[in-house]
Amino acid sequence: MDKLIESEMLSRKKKRIVWTVLMVLVMVAVATWGMRSFFAPSLKQSDFTTAVVEKGDVENTLTASGEVMPEFEETITSPINASIQLVLMDAGNPVKAGQSVLTLDKSSTQTGYEKLKFQLESKRNDLRKLKLELDKSFYDLKSNNDIKQLHINSYEAAVENANRLYKAGGGTRENIEQAEMDLSVAKLEKQQLENEIKNKQQTMQVEIREAQIAADIQENDLHELERKLQLANIVASHDGVVTWVNKNIGTSIAEGEPLARIADLRSFKVQGSIADSYLDQLHNGLPAIIRIGETQVKGKVVNIQPAVQNGIVTFDIQLNKQDNQLLRPNMKVDVFLVTAAVRQVWRVANGAAFKGASPYQVFVVRNGKAIRRTVHTGLSNFDYIELKDNIQTGDVVITSDMSEFKNTQEIIIRN
Repeated sequence: MDKLIESEMLSRKKKRIVWTVLMVLVMVAVATWGMRSFFAPSLKQSDFTTAVVEKGDVENTLTASGEVMPEFEETITSPINASIQLVLMDAGNPVKAGQSVLTLDKSSTQTGYEKLKFQLESKRNDLRKLKLELDKSFYDLKSNNDIKQLHINSYEAAVENANRLYKAGGGTRENIEQAEMDLSVAKLEKQQLENEIKNKQQTMQVEIREAQIAADIQENDLHELERKLQLANIVASHDGVVTWVNKNIGTSIAEGEPLARIADLRSFKVQGSIADSYLDQLHNGLPAIIRIGETQVKGKVVNIQPAVQNGIVTFDIQLNKQDNQLLRPNMKVDVFLVTAAVRQVWRVANGAAFKGASPYQVFVVRNGKAIRRTVHTGLSNFDYIELKDNIQTGDVVITSDMSEFKNTQEIIIRN
């Protein structure tokens, strides 16, 4: 009987120990779960940004800076040294072709023009005087030549007479020789005079030509100054808008100094600039995207400047729509040069989560948790980045910088 009671007591004691152990294990499990829940990494929904994975196009771009400029802009410079007398147009005013923009005080140049006219008339008079003098000199030489010819004729007659007398026995041999000598001298003198006439003709032509050239140069200078005086009436050569004008009335202006700029604001272009390290990727025809606020305007590179200044390359972009209403002169814009493109791939909005080189450790939000995944990427631009694997359409990806959770597999999302 005592053995049965003792066996029953032992059985009850074992049951109590088992239940005690089970309770302790349950309490430890609950405590562990509570501790893990308490110490698990968590984030508030407002502490990060997300984007939904979708199918779409991604263009790989180079980021550059740009400035909007009129497609056509004329800079009017001063054709003469003058001073500003009156400003008729202000910046922003529309102007028609032939309409005056400003007037210059050109009295000094006008005086120089009148002086040049008198100098040209004086040179022309000198030329006429030279022609008269040379004509007279040439006439005198010809007259002397004619006289020499008469002397020669006379000496030839004397030689004939001397020969006739000598044959008739009334003259001497010495008389014949003297007459022949006089004739030879006269012929030499005539030949010398003819050479002098020929040289004089050539000299006359050279001197007249020199005087004529000097007069022509003076006349060209006069015509050039006359043209500059006409250009000094500062007028617009085409319809447009005055974008800048020198309004400093009374200020002395040197020849070639800018006075005003007139632009055709119906069409624009963009002048871009980028670091010369990208020069090997830059070429004519390269597609370009110009961002103005939330609006994008497309175009293409049409002209690359050959010179590199301070490590910067400049180029022109021709816009597909040159008369976009958002474009303004000298507006600063963001330029994105498209170097490659893919169509209908997984993409997500670009953000701080995608820094460095692929692959990336990203977090996908699902069922109140952010779960870490490794993804490889492709092309990227300012807006989107291509995702190649371990992702699917509709996944919500955290795009904020998550580098502080680089060793965390899961993060609890709190409201």
